Amino acid sequence: MTAYDVIILAGGAAKRLGGADKPGVRVGGRALLDRVLAACADAALTVVVGGRRATARPVVWAQEVPRGGGPLAALGAGLRLTTAERVLVLSADLPFLGPGTVEALLAAAGQLGREGALCTDPEGRDQPLVAAYRAEPLRRELALIATEYGGLAGLPLRLLTAELDLARVEAGPDAAFDCDTWDDIATARARIREHGAVLDEWITSVKNELGIELDVDTGVLLDLARDAAHGVARPAAPLTTFLVGYAAARASAGAGPDEAVAAVAEAARRATDLALRWEAEASAGGDAASGPASGPAGGAKPDAGREGTGTP
Repeated sequence: MTAYDVIILAGGAAKRLGGADKPGVRVGGRALLDRVLAACADAALTVVVGGRRATARPVVWAQEVPRGGGPLAALGAGLRLTTAERVLVLSADLPFLGPGTVEALLAAAGQLGREGALCTDPEGRDQPLVAAYRAEPLRRELALIATEYGGLAGLPLRLLTAELDLARVEAGPDAAFDCDTWDDIATARARIREHGAVLDEWITSVKNELGIELDVDTGVLLDLARDAAHGVARPAAPLTTFLVGYAAARASAGAGPDEAVAAVAEAARRATDLALRWEAEASAGGDAASGPASGPAGGAKPDAGREGTGTP
């Protein structure tokens, strides 16, 4: 991906939230700001404009002048610290923003003749705080606006976007969903628990909480848990997946992410094979447990329980 910096606007009075600390409000157990930070984790530089707070990854802090001076003033404060050719600009209240939308915006902003790109919501409205801009024209227009109006404080973003040649990116119904009210927060919290989304949301939250950056095949682990529960006993499922993780960590100690992923896959495969062998023995019942038995003529019966083991 093309190198880029990101500016996240995390100030504002949050009046429709009763003055609550909006960037710190949690959705799915994670602060809204941290969810946005996760979507642009590969940025060369991340500038957050607003009050300092604990964050999931390191950032550079800036403050608009005057404090509470609005989005253009905040954007100007953040832009002074960036050096990349393209600058991603985001608000701090986007619970469903993902890396795919970031990539689409940066790609669209790089089109010949374009000065940036912004998302449009399902109703066709422009979202200038879910956008990527080329740094040079962005600085130019902010300087012209500041000269014309005597500063940037209190001015609307449309003064900026109206002067730039911007591509539009339709990123689906959720990418530009922002949380301005408590009803919005409730909607976001309910949406992550919907069938088809809750598992990915939970795994992502756990990895962020534990500081794990590892993309493993969750389907393999779920299949392992199912086989352990069915073939051995229900409590075997969580205990087995824990042991697989521990074994993979030992096997890949000091290695890179690719080796760690491979170690998880190998440990899961071996544990799954073991669970299936247990299930096969249980299905065989007394025949598998009783050992060699006499056939009709008193000779040894074929040892069906050892098929595939290489034992004669």
